Amino acid sequence: MFPSFEVIPAVDMQDGQVVQLVGGERGTEKTYGDPIEAAERWVEAGARTLHLVDLDGAFGGERANAAAVEAIVEAVDVDVQLGGGIRTADDAIELLDAGVDRVILGTAAVETPEIVGEISAVYHESVLVSLDAKGGEVVVSGWTEGTGLDPAEAAARYEAEGAGGILFTDVDVEGQLDGVRSDPVERIVDAVDIPVVASGGVSTLEDVRTLRALGASAVVVGTALYEGRFSLDAAIDV
Repeated sequence: MFPSFEVIPAVDMQDGQVVQLVGGERGTEKTYGDPIEAAERWVEAGARTLHLVDLDGAFGGERANAAAVEAIVEAVDVDVQLGGGIRTADDAIELLDAGVDRVILGTAAVETPEIVGEISAVYHESVLVSLDAKGGEVVVSGWTEGTGLDPAEAAARYEAEGAGGILFTDVDVEGQLDGVRSDPVERIVDAVDIPVVASGGVSTLEDVRTLRALGASAVVVGTALYEGRFSLDAAIDV
């Protein structure tokens, strides 16, 4: 899935615009313009993968930025991974048929774990299970509902279900530009043999180095790139 360490720009979409949330809370968003323009800009800067999230879908359960996603898939020639509002295996397979390279499942995987195997049987290594942790437990429905699941234990479970990788987001530090926390990421990396994509809190190039040293296969970066804390090419070169 990731032959070498990658820095993946986030293109989180809400109401047709790129946004970044603080701590996963609605109402905290800052807007950064058109998602298609953002996607093309990150590809021109050297991105090998784009991380797309339909936040309207994540919060409301229905994908509301489908047109923008389709346009991005058509416009770029890099891998695209997509999450937000994907609730069934049919939804996921339809997106994979349409050119999305990986689907990100959070709420759907928690509610119906076998969905991971159903999709993987059709598209091998196409499912990233999203384990978003807040207060030490996995949260779903746009980070609004606790599940009581331990992130590391859940990661091992989804590896057994056939997940191609784990996307781990430390919601407690998401969007705050205060740095990453090593312990939660290290626990996930130690729990599985499949790739772990880390997200949340990245504010400096040293944060990128830390996640790479912990064994993450990739890191998703949003606010730090949009706010110009460092450039994508500098992050790629760490």
